[in-house]
Amino acid sequence: MRVNRLLPAVPALCAVLLPFLHGPAFSSEQQWVAYSGGDGPGAGRKVVLIAGDEEYRSEEALPMLGKVLSVRHGFECVVLFSINAETGAIDPEEQTNIPGLEALADADLMVIATRFRELPDEQMKHIVDYVESGRPIVGLRTATHAFSYQRNPDSPYAHWSFRSESWPGGFGQQVLGETWINHHGRHGRESTRGVAAPGAAGHPILRGVTDVWGPTDVYGVENLDDDAEVLLHGAVLAGMTPNDPPVEGAKNDPMEPLAWTRSYTGSGGKASRVFTTTMGSSTDFESEGLRRLIVNAVYWGLGMEDRIPEQSDVRIVGEYQPTDFGFGSQAVGVMPSDHALP
Repeated sequence: MRVNRLLPAVPALCAVLLPFLHGPAFSSEQQWVAYSGGDGPGAGRKVVLIAGDEEYRSEEALPMLGKVLSVRHGFECVVLFSINAETGAIDPEEQTNIPGLEALADADLMVIATRFRELPDEQMKHIVDYVESGRPIVGLRTATHAFSYQRNPDSPYAHWSFRSESWPGGFGQQVLGETWINHHGRHGRESTRGVAAPGAAGHPILRGVTDVWGPTDVYGVENLDDDAEVLLHGAVLAGMTPNDPPVEGAKNDPMEPLAWTRSYTGSGGKASRVFTTTMGSSTDFESEGLRRLIVNAVYWGLGMEDRIPEQSDVRIVGEYQPTDFGFGSQAVGVMPSDHALP
């Protein structure tokens, strides 16, 4: 009888002790979210989306994009996050842990929206191997300064840092086309409207893209090479609504590049298609035009530009109520599984 009375307490005791015996009390499958894809032009293609920034809520934007690409277009999508290793929760301020990067091994396209990450070498190697393989890349907002090496300057990947001198500008400048320069628009006071660059209106990425506006400011661009094709320039607006007029004077004369394409030839000798935009906060993606721009860029990156319809379906799947950008504005305690499709 005494044994029977004690038995019910054993599972509870195990639940308390297991985290200390075996590390975090969550499975690896819960550290990212996957959308299986299916019917649509993207069927059979895998897109890996990497979120990880402290300010612009990529941890909200990329699951939304993954759902759109999967449900509306058929792509298999895997969304990775900066994860708190103790709790398993999404933590955009965790700069040293993005589990699941092994998913890049068989990915067809990578979308990256990280900021100042300094990943362990074994994680970073997956990103480096992908980039050097010559497969396509879509970079959003802070991906121009995706990596920063201060804790481990002797890492074999330290030259990927946004301030690298040995590989000028690191990943951002060398692969995407630009590293961090400055806020060209007044941060939090001057929003951005995308304006088609001269001669770019017929580019397949701009097909059906008629209105791009977002509350984030225009970034400065100084190092973009002549081989890049600018698709959109960023008009600095005098306020934080889409109806505000452009700022008068030199700030918009000329306007800074806002979205462009280029190629990057990795160590494998294959040239990858690269698309970059300096827009990309979660609130920017309330713009249907920006969502369509990114969906079209995925098609283009994969060499599927002939499959881009006149109006790509970019209807949001489920609810999307993005948080305003800002340091410390993130939701706390959100698990990757919270972004799963029902």
